[in-house]
Amino acid sequence: MGIAEKPSLVRGTSRLVARLALGSSLALASVAWSQLHVTSDVQAALNRISADSLRENVSFLASDLPGGRYTPSPGLEAAAEYIAARFRRAGLEPVGDDGYFQNAAMVEVRPNVDGFEFLFEGAKGSIRVLKENVQRQGSGPVSLTRVSVVKVSGEAVRAMATRSPNQARGKVLLVTFPVPKPFPWSTLAPLKPALVVLVGDGLGTGGQAAVHLRYPDDPEPPWLLVQDPALSRALDRVKPGMLEASVTVRMAAPSERPVRLRNVVGTLRGSDASLKDTYVLVTAHYDDVGLGGANDNASGTAAIMDLGAAFAELREKPKRSVVFAAFFGEERGNMGSRHYSLHPLVPLERTVVDINLEQLGRTDDSEGSQIARASLSGFDYSDVGQSLQRAGELVGVKIFRHKKYSDSYFRLSDSPVFADLGIPAHTLFVTYDFPGYHRSGDRSDKLDYGNLEKITRAVALGVLTIANNSEPPRWNEANRKATPYLQAWKLRHNSH
Repeated sequence: MGIAEKPSLVRGTSRLVARLALGSSLALASVAWSQLHVTSDVQAALNRISADSLRENVSFLASDLPGGRYTPSPGLEAAAEYIAARFRRAGLEPVGDDGYFQNAAMVEVRPNVDGFEFLFEGAKGSIRVLKENVQRQGSGPVSLTRVSVVKVSGEAVRAMATRSPNQARGKVLLVTFPVPKPFPWSTLAPLKPALVVLVGDGLGTGGQAAVHLRYPDDPEPPWLLVQDPALSRALDRVKPGMLEASVTVRMAAPSERPVRLRNVVGTLRGSDASLKDTYVLVTAHYDDVGLGGANDNASGTAAIMDLGAAFAELREKPKRSVVFAAFFGEERGNMGSRHYSLHPLVPLERTVVDINLEQLGRTDDSEGSQIARASLSGFDYSDVGQSLQRAGELVGVKIFRHKKYSDSYFRLSDSPVFADLGIPAHTLFVTYDFPGYHRSGDRSDKLDYGNLEKITRAVALGVLTIANNSEPPRWNEANRKATPYLQAWKLRHNSH
């Protein structure tokens, strides 16, 4: 190999250390695999997962009746009722606060741009933001005249409470993208800014993107999301901190209405006396952006419905309990999974893993055909990837680490909500970018249901492996990218 390709001694040593560090967890996983056999009982359960059943479920969810499953919408409600009916038919135990439903009382906020005015006056001129560039609006009304301005980057906004708690008081905070998700309103509200303005590309223009949801008791300060190229360029030219500028704002109060949103959750109780009160979480989001959403994510939702039905038919139930959850609002900032994390239906400290399912039905990825292939986000952040990989081998599915997307997609979908709590959590994808993504072309007739059957069966075996292993999944201590999640796990379990 050429000089540029030679690994340094440090890199070579770090790889050796990584292999040694993983040795104990992989050895534990091998014990589980020595115990996993595709018995007639397991095979009968796998046979319950079928292309026909998956097609039936996807076809309903992506049909005109649920109408795109936007959060919130009557179509989303219809989809929730359908999923609950499937869980009930399978015989899963309801664990919600209302049967299979976990209710979330929220408020839908719709901007009111009547009489809107926004004027930024800086040392090099003035910029007037048009009402067409106002994407969202928090509490109002607001009437400010030439108020002082503080610029803060999205990366630094969380630290304001500890590093400069008085800097925001009575000022307009101009926060530049990218911003953290979820945005830390509860951190900023006690600092009492006059207004928080998120400045950047945001979430698109107009339409449904203008509406947002919040909890009734959220302590958010008055805020705006604006998408204005001139304002963005002006802020790019100045450093964070107090600016030689002022902002004048006139903003009417938005309209608000209460809405009810629902996660759908069913559980299969474990069979082992010492492990049944620990939980494997299998999840998918059932909402979409309002345009069909067959692959994204009726495919993942159909998979958890078939998994629940298959596991319920096992004569010998898994040792750990398995929780099947369909979340609302992933497309609007992981709202359903965040609600679950704030109001868990089973103890989070006893939840050993989250396996999240996304975009499993299409095989026509922009990188080429993905037949009998699936990749896991953060594949080597924990030993979950090894379990799913070996499970896939038993049914002819290659589950692998995608060189480009495994790490970069780790923060996407619902799984990072649980990873941030210290729970080993990953999302399984078949496709990342496919024709029709977030467009009307994401139709049910575009899915490969035979392949979806294979992928779902691989997931079933992987979940069984983890559920029957006396040792829970572990974060990979040798992978520095996993360090914050490992630290969260230690904090949750009071371990050092």
